[in-house]
Amino acid sequence: MQVQDYWLMLAFFILVLAPAPFLGRYLYLVMEGQKNLLSPLLQPVERLCYRLSGVDERAEQNWKTYTLALLAFTAVSLLVLFSILIMQGSLPLNPQQLPGMEWTLAFNTAVSFVTNTNWQAYSGEASLSYFSQMIGLTVQNFVSPAVGLAVLVVFCRGISRKSTHNLGNFWVDLTRATLYGLLPFCLILALLLVWQGVPQTFIDYAHALTLQGADQTIPLGPAASQIAIKQLGTNGGGFFGVNSAHPFENPTAWSNLFEVASIILIPVALLFTFGHYVKDLRQSRALLASMLILFVLGLGVTTYAELQPNPAFSALPIEQVGSLEGKESRFGTVASSLWAVTTTAASNGSVNAMHDSFSPLGGMVPMFNMMLGEVIFGGVGAGLYGMLLFVLIAVFLAGLMIGRTPEYLGKKLEAREVRLLVFTLLVMPVGVLVLGALAASLPFAAASVSNPGAHGFSQILYNYTSGAANNGSAFGGFGANTPYHNLMIGLAMLIGRFGYILPILAIAGSLAAKKRAPVGSNSFPTHGPLFVTLLTLTILLIGGLTFLPALALGPVAEHLGSLAQ
Repeated sequence: MQVQDYWLMLAFFILVLAPAPFLGRYLYLVMEGQKNLLSPLLQPVERLCYRLSGVDERAEQNWKTYTLALLAFTAVSLLVLFSILIMQGSLPLNPQQLPGMEWTLAFNTAVSFVTNTNWQAYSGEASLSYFSQMIGLTVQNFVSPAVGLAVLVVFCRGISRKSTHNLGNFWVDLTRATLYGLLPFCLILALLLVWQGVPQTFIDYAHALTLQGADQTIPLGPAASQIAIKQLGTNGGGFFGVNSAHPFENPTAWSNLFEVASIILIPVALLFTFGHYVKDLRQSRALLASMLILFVLGLGVTTYAELQPNPAFSALPIEQVGSLEGKESRFGTVASSLWAVTTTAASNGSVNAMHDSFSPLGGMVPMFNMMLGEVIFGGVGAGLYGMLLFVLIAVFLAGLMIGRTPEYLGKKLEAREVRLLVFTLLVMPVGVLVLGALAASLPFAAASVSNPGAHGFSQILYNYTSGAANNGSAFGGFGANTPYHNLMIGLAMLIGRFGYILPILAIAGSLAAKKRAPVGSNSFPTHGPLFVTLLTLTILLIGGLTFLPALALGPVAEHLGSLAQ
């Protein structure tokens, strides 16, 4: 590592951790409708939204009504986006005269953006009009993370409230999360990106004459606004095909730092939002410690693996500085490793290097991050409610070990909650192992693989993991744009999204109805080093026991094979 690499790491952690307590408190005030910094400016807009939509902001919903509202909003969003994509050839803001999408690709893309996955089996600048990018994708880039934040807030209320069925109002939570939480942050980041050279324009493609005399078409468009929300909303969909490796999406070292830090800025802040809900910031610090341990371990392994010389070139008499194949040469190996771990620790999926070109171990860490359900910070809302599921599992295991009824923050975990927790443990195995096994077994599906052997299996494993984890990143070289993969990865994305959301809302409703038992000296502490260790080991053991056999057939086998050459 060089000096600038250490400075990058330091700047990254400062930008992420320093503002987190303040942003966390701000988001708590926003979601509870309390006075905050932007209230004088945005409260009239918020009230106008309620009047126009006929929503009573004082009317709260139980978990079933909340769930129905969420599902209705998702269904309408899916239908509208699907319609825009297949009819874009007849819609305005299409200076490239691009035709509508093929229906299975449109279905895959609509599901992708509605579920906050942003998996893209197409090249953005060559497939989507400005209308589709702005009205279709960018809108979903705002509301899909807002839905995740709303679900988290319901879970927090379920833990913190007692003897009630009221968990808030979905339409109010969605409005506040978008208006106060995402829009202001994205405006700031978009202006920073425009300052660094990211285009934000409606003009047609530019044309340039190359030194060889050829005419080069340079795609432009309203990129900065979509890139800002794709990072802050942990969406990840690129305006351009090569995502954040494109010089228009990520033109400078400063833009690279801003973008990679913004991926987990809100997820880290939400840890402190949770602490304010339960009136105990020690819980926030404990969860943050566990996430940081897992994040630093993954970053260390990936960086070390990518700084090693490729074994195929070890006999050459040249100085090796790590494998640069597939990396963004402007930023180097360490910056590429940092981005790869960050984007898969969150449900972001944007890339500034090609993960398919990483070493077997370097590519395994991003894959494993996603297999854990992306609870190492994770998506906006989605990461923390996924981590809180692991917290409840760890508390349940601790209760079994000491022979007591498990409880968390005064709420007892009984048979109903445990059954729902077990259900959530099946989400990733079904989305990854079952659907991935079908893709590897069916000849027409396996034909999308571009590499034979263990690396080819890793391509299938990574891509179905990315879909089920609602991440959206991909191993390059996998031909995902086929009717089969469009439909099956779309199914994986739906399973990964609602396989967690529905049980979480049910658990929140169950916990909210319970009385709160006083936390005494006999209660198992959930904020100290012992619990941090138990939680971290629980996450690793569940992930390891579930996915180790599949990893052994893919990246582990490839790594051992490279050593034997």
